[in-house]
Amino acid sequence: MSVPRSDYLFTSESVSEGHPDKVCDRISDAVLDLFLEADPFSRVACETLTTTNRIVLAGEVRGPDNITPQKIEEVARAAVKDIGYEQDGFHWKNADVAIHLHAQSAHIAQGVDAAGNKDEGAGDQGIMFGYACKETPVLMPAPIYYSHLILKRMAELRHTGEVKGFGPDSKSQVTLKYVNGQPVGATSVVVSTQHDEGLDQAAIRELVRPVVEEVLPDGWMCPEDEFYVNPTGLFVIGGPDGDAGLTGRKIIVDTYGGAAPHGGGAFSGKDPTKVDRSAAYAARYVAKNVVAAGLADKCTLQLAYAIGVSKPLSIYVDTHGTGNVEEAALETAISKAMDLSPRGIREHLNLSRPIYARTAAYGHFGREPDADGGFSWEKTDLVDAIKAELP
Repeated sequence: MSVPRSDYLFTSESVSEGHPDKVCDRISDAVLDLFLEADPFSRVACETLTTTNRIVLAGEVRGPDNITPQKIEEVARAAVKDIGYEQDGFHWKNADVAIHLHAQSAHIAQGVDAAGNKDEGAGDQGIMFGYACKETPVLMPAPIYYSHLILKRMAELRHTGEVKGFGPDSKSQVTLKYVNGQPVGATSVVVSTQHDEGLDQAAIRELVRPVVEEVLPDGWMCPEDEFYVNPTGLFVIGGPDGDAGLTGRKIIVDTYGGAAPHGGGAFSGKDPTKVDRSAAYAARYVAKNVVAAGLADKCTLQLAYAIGVSKPLSIYVDTHGTGNVEEAALETAISKAMDLSPRGIREHLNLSRPIYARTAAYGHFGREPDADGGFSWEKTDLVDAIKAELP
């Protein structure tokens, strides 16, 4: 059996709210919030495509009749406006919006709906993973954590007008050096950002530099020759005008940056009966609470479901040799500490709320819980319940 390496390099990337795929995620989640605000039990699976001055929505919904195509279009345009797109090739006011949302399949609904003695079932089969580790204060892997923070800070500076020149579309990539299994500094940083016409590569580099230096811990900045900003040169044409976008194409950015397994299901545009989303949130919540409880330094959790079946088919825990409790005992304790059925997850984490548009960029995990219930899966209030169920 091989021993895990303790010294290595690991890289993760992030993309900003203005990346074409993230524009789609934001629109899909804004539509979801529209439905959930009107009826917490709405069913939504909304996919979005964007390209040059065109927005296309498709999928299945079940909700109040007063959610009209006009309201959906208004929400889509408002999302694009908030991101900041007012360009010739993609403008919140001028883009053509086509809506192709139709009723949820009756055959899917019959498996998901509670009826008689049947509890609410999972909206699909699938496997979902959660992960947590002690590399950062929010118990997230460090490379994705800092990749997100760089772009989030750049967006804040753009929105406030504090820094002029940044466009909405950007990407980051951070490579960290690990010694004895812990991150100790960056060996390279890559940032590509859309920018105003007239700015050259050197000027953009100096706009980005202080952001990276502010975000990374003291002494972690990469060598100068490994600091790459807009390596291709000009990046004026961006967003959906530069590349078409689709909902759900940034699943690794949305989760752990490749530091943990992924079940393959995307999040945005899906209501909480879809376990691709809700069970992945629950898996993160449980894994984070295991680490927060001091039961392990790292924890990977897998859940599995069958469409129409309420109970999870399996719960798997791996503490990567860092745990002080048997993994089998943890699996049993977790199953007792939290109801991991679709209904149990939805009610425990209060997921039937309009809290999803805010999740669409800069990661679904490692965020601070909001007072209105947003990011409830980042709370560490399950610690005592898990400990109480251990032998």
